[in-house]
Amino acid sequence: MNAGPSPAERLAAVRAGGKPALARALAAIETDGDGAALAAFLDAAAAAPGGHVIGLTGPPGVGKSTLTAALLKSFRAAGESVGVIAVDPSSRLTGGALLGDRTRIRTDPADDGVFIRSMAARDRLGGLSDHAVAAIVLMRALRDRVVVETVGIGQSEGDVAAVADTVVLCIQPGSGDSLQFMKAGVMELPDLVVVTKADMGAPARRARADVEGALSLGHTSGPAPAVVLVSATTGEGLDALADAVAALRARTIAAPGADRRATQPRQWLADAVRTRFGTHGLAATDLDAALATAGGPFSAIAAVTRRLAGKLRA
Repeated sequence: MNAGPSPAERLAAVRAGGKPALARALAAIETDGDGAALAAFLDAAAAAPGGHVIGLTGPPGVGKSTLTAALLKSFRAAGESVGVIAVDPSSRLTGGALLGDRTRIRTDPADDGVFIRSMAARDRLGGLSDHAVAAIVLMRALRDRVVVETVGIGQSEGDVAAVADTVVLCIQPGSGDSLQFMKAGVMELPDLVVVTKADMGAPARRARADVEGALSLGHTSGPAPAVVLVSATTGEGLDALADAVAALRARTIAAPGADRRATQPRQWLADAVRTRFGTHGLAATDLDAALATAGGPFSAIAAVTRRLAGKLRA
């Protein structure tokens, strides 16, 4: 009996199928729940070497979409394929993405090297839902670069750090963001900080000085992240931003022993269990054993979900 294509073969088929195949695979992630076949497919994607994942986070209105467009243009000019996941607030009526960030990022529809998808945060208050994590993992298996743009409300800063190779925190002059982020402990998360609207002049330079001061207090392990001034209006700092991202790619995923991805599956499993079953469910789960026996993070999430849901029904 023909058992059908293996997960690796399915992944290769999506890669060969271009944008339509990727769109269908992402739709399946949002509709197929915890199906075993989908979980095995995502495990194959998670095991693939994959491209560089850049997480852009920061408060609404700071200019993340503009920076995403600038990075996208730079990557495409270098001949790299790019995927963008824009995580938006959820509609209370439909549960879908409310803002639709892809409408604010102009691309050539005929360019097969660019794929943009808006996804709803669902009940994560601006963070990454399980579906968003799965979509990012699939995107990174198929694209040279993946940009994840969060809506920037509360927990998104921490969520994106669990799936990105490089975290970029965006703030704007005169907003008090640096002080608020320092209070929240967010300054330990970014690999790079971008001060937007550099064309404002002195306020932007003061914001950079404030951020550098906050980083000196809040970043306790290793060198503090660089702070780059960027203006989408004048183009100032865009080349410096691209150079900084390239350097971070080499430092965070290319350097021996620097690969963050080794710890990510455990984070995804812990977060999925905590979200669905609370701290009691997390305490009742041996995360390491679940990962070791399931064969991959998404199969582990599906298996633990079935087990804990069965206990609740019993």
